[in-house]
This record gives sequence, structure tokens and C-alpha cells, in this order.
Amino acid sequence: MTAYRYVRLGLLDAYKVGGTWRVNQTAIDTFRASAVADEPQGTAVAGQRKRRAPWADRLEHRLMAGDSQGSWGVIEAALASGAGLDEIYGEVLSPAMISIGARWHRGEIDVSVEHGATVIALRMIGRLGARFTHRGRTRGTVVLATPPNEAHSLPLAMLADLVRLAGWDVADLGADVPAEGLVRAVMARSDVVAVGLSVSNSDRLDATAYSIAALRKAVPNARVVLGGNAIVGREHAIALGADDFAADATGFISILESAGA
Repeated sequence: MTAYRYVRLGLLDAYKVGGTWRVNQTAIDTFRASAVADEPQGTAVAGQRKRRAPWADRLEHRLMAGDSQGSWGVIEAALASGAGLDEIYGEVLSPAMISIGARWHRGEIDVSVEHGATVIALRMIGRLGARFTHRGRTRGTVVLATPPNEAHSLPLAMLADLVRLAGWDVADLGADVPAEGLVRAVMARSDVVAVGLSVSNSDRLDATAYSIAALRKAVPNARVVLGGNAIVGREHAIALGADDFAADATGFISILESAGA
């Protein structure tokens, strides 16, 4: 049961054959080396930051194994170790999913593995969502979406939770939102302070520009911020019609703060 717990927490790499978990010798050697490295090495130097366990790597292993329960176990263990909610998204879940996506692009894993990991990740975000609450008066509404035919909603879901935690209400419209739908969603709310569009696929840039143009026509004062792997920087975002660019959730929230939203 101890070995099983190590597997489910991502401490010991394993793979499943039928109903049995199997561990090869390389994984055992790696586990032993890690255990030795984690042993106390005397008194820590004052002010020295405690070394954080490789939660992202552990989560990645469980996600690629299609292990929903084990993946959640890694998240719970990271939280129990003192990781904040923002760290869970920014330093555990995001790096794990980025690595899995890179593995798929390199042809190292099948697309079914990447899709399965995404489904598990979305379920975990659903379980974590209720914890992203902010007490006090709302600072306005932020509308989030992806442009038409952009199916990557995972980054948007994490951003929505983090923005909500920072004090804003969030209207998360999800993936593949038509320009007309985006316009209607923004116009239906009187307290929208910004619109965030996430673009992961460079083939969706024309659709992104069209959505921004439609929004500008209907709501001229709408503040639009672009992000995602397909946007290479602020100049690129502005060229597509946006007001600003955010490389990550921290950058997006900083833009909201600087605008006095």
C-alpha cells in the first residue's frame, strides 16, 4: 500500500497493464535518488528558501497515465505542503499541461493521451473553482473567451479563477465564441472593465482580429487584452486591434490593476 500511495501521488513513476501497476527498475532508481536528495542536510541557512517538491513533474506523470484519482492526489499533496491556489495553477498544473502538449507536438505521445490529460485537468479545475473566492465588493466584470474555432479553453478556465480571486466578477464564455456572441455578452453587462481573448492556434488570428473589430464597432470603449501562445507580444496584439497583451494571468491582472479597474 505504501508503494501504491507513492504511485498515486506521482512520487514513483509507473504504468498500468490491465488492472496492475508496474514499475521498472529505472523508476525505482530515480525514486531512491530523489528520496536521498530530500533528506535533511543540516540546519538551513537563515532566509534560504525551502526547496519545493517537483509537483508539476509528478502531476504530469499521473495525467499521462490517465490517472484521475492520482492527479487529484498530487494537487492535494501540493496544497497540503503550503502551495497557494495561484501556485497550483501557475507552477503545477500549467507546466504539466504545457509539457504534455510539447510531447504531443514532438510526436512522443498520442493525441489521445493529450486529450485525456486535458479532460482530467478540466475536472480538477472544476473541483478547485469553489476555492477561488474573494470577499468584499466586486471590482467589475471581466469577460473572457476564445475566438471562433479556437478550442483551447483550459488556459481560459485557469485565468478566470485567478481573476475572480483577485476581486473581479468573471464571465467565462469558454472556447469557440462567435464574434456576434462575444459582442452580445459584453453589451449585456454594464460593468465590463476588460475583455480577454486567449489564442493558442496561429490559424485563428484572422478570426481574432474580426472579433475585436466587431467589438470595437459595437462597444468602442471596450478594453481588449490578448494572450495565448499564438500572440507573440504587445505589438502583435495591438496590430490585431487589441489594447494590450498579457503573457500570463499575473500580467493580465497587472493590466487590470494599472487601468484602475
